Amino acid sequence: MGNVIHVVADNARRETMLENSSTLKAFAVLEAVVAARAPVTLAELMQATGMPKPSLHRTLALFEEAGLISREPTGRAYMPGQRLARFSLDVLQHDAVAAMRRTVLRKLVADLGETCNLSVLRRGELVYLDRVEADWPLRLHLPVGTMLPPHCSASGKLLLAFKPMHERDALIEAMPLQRFTDRTITDRQLLAAELDRIAARGYAVDNEEYVLGVACVAVPVREMDGAVPAAVAVHAATARLPLSRALEFLPTLSTAAAAIAETFA
Repeated sequence: MGNVIHVVADNARRETMLENSSTLKAFAVLEAVVAARAPVTLAELMQATGMPKPSLHRTLALFEEAGLISREPTGRAYMPGQRLARFSLDVLQHDAVAAMRRTVLRKLVADLGETCNLSVLRRGELVYLDRVEADWPLRLHLPVGTMLPPHCSASGKLLLAFKPMHERDALIEAMPLQRFTDRTITDRQLLAAELDRIAARGYAVDNEEYVLGVACVAVPVREMDGAVPAAVAVHAATARLPLSRALEFLPTLSTAAAAIAETFA
């Protein structure tokens, strides 16, 4: 009887180990898709994960059905899906690091007296990671998680400007460039030229390009290797804060961005 119990227990342990191993291998696939930072092919994923083609193909099909990954238009390469993107955003918003970033934003708002935000690019859209409101009756309500078109926002243009050139060009080509005001840039060549200027001067502005009467200034959050994963921005009604005055906030914005950059290390 004792031998039978030991055999059953050993079998259970082996099954658990196999299940754990399969789970970790599946997670490694998601890690490889995200780490690639560009659509990745089946062959590239095989090399990155060491998984055999049949197993990898089944795992990818499962993740695609669940919305964790998606395919690029050609269908030959994989990239993070909407569900995985939402999950990553939730993690960034709720961990201890998020509390540190919010502390920096709160101080920034206290110093400037205007609403400030921290944003990133996700799948060609500008997404607010965090936002702290100033106590003014006239303000634009854009809660955390709001997605904006990058071509007409200061942070969006700034983050596009610091993308590798091939990635920037692909994003510009794919964007609809919808017009929101008479100041919105809707010409791809003009937008590319604007992004070059932003990269050279190190900051971006939204001069009533998304909402008439609202101006914004954004600066980059730079990592040690020079990468720009996020942007810090201030925005307000031009009746209270004209763009020329907002530009005077650049040194304070840059100090806040440098503090937040340490949380991305």
